[in-house]
This record gives sequence, structure tokens and C-alpha cells, in this order.
Amino acid sequence: MKCPYCSYEESKVIDSRPTDEGEKIRRRRECLKCGKRFTTYEMIENMPIIVIKRDRSRETFVREKLMNGMLRACEKRPVSIEMLEKAIDDIETSIQNSLDREVTSEKIGELAMQKLREIDEVAYVRFASVYRQFKDISTFMDELTKLINKSK
Repeated sequence: MKCPYCSYEESKVIDSRPTDEGEKIRRRRECLKCGKRFTTYEMIENMPIIVIKRDRSRETFVREKLMNGMLRACEKRPVSIEMLEKAIDDIETSIQNSLDREVTSEKIGELAMQKLREIDEVAYVRFASVYRQFKDISTFMDELTKLINKSK
């Protein structure tokens, strides 16, 4: 860390403690050249997730959009908000851990369908029917057949 007084690039940490919110760490440092003390703050760098949509446009990931889509699929089903929030947390963590700062909406949809399949099969089929844009009853039946075969 560069000293703000003499621009020397080496200092030692004298004291380190979290801030009130716990989001940052406050560090008191002492310059090894001039001996003056100064304060620095360390925080996690949040990189936004960019979603590449089907039309190739890009926008930042909005958790509420995913929640709304999954809520619609779970209407009148025995699925709690907590279950959906946990699923979305898992999806978001999976995307963050992939180290890709850009992810396709298709990938997010696939992750959402995986989670819904685990939570509630009816909600999964509802979400899949909208997400995969089922054109007719035969594509709908194909998806149901796959689901039935997997559960056997």
C-alpha cells in the first residue's frame, strides 16, 4: 500500500478490525519509510453478472426477474418462498463460481429448471413450457414423458 505522505510502497498493518456493517475491514498502517500512520479499507469487489439474452443484447442479472418467473411457475403449489430463495441463491452462487462474468439467459433458465425439478415437478413443467416455448401438445408430452422416465 502506497503511503499518502511520502509515496513509499511498503507499510505494516498496526491494527485491523471490521467496520460496523461487517462489509469492510479497516486497517491502520504505518509507513516503513516516514513512520506516519494512515487508514485503509478493504472490501469485497462485487462484479456484476451480465446476462446475454436470446436477441444477443446484454443486461445485468436481476434476481427479482428470476424470482418472478419461478413464482409464476409455483402458483398454487406447495412451494415456500424460502425454498425459492434458496434455489435462486444456489443458481447465483453457481454463476458466480463459474468465473464467467457473462452468462446466457439459456444457462440461467436451465439452472432454474434443474432446481424446480428438484422442488416441484408441476412447477418444473410450467416453467419449462414457457421457457422452452412449447409450440404444441406433442412437445409438451415429450417433456412429460422424459420426466416420467426419470422418476422411474
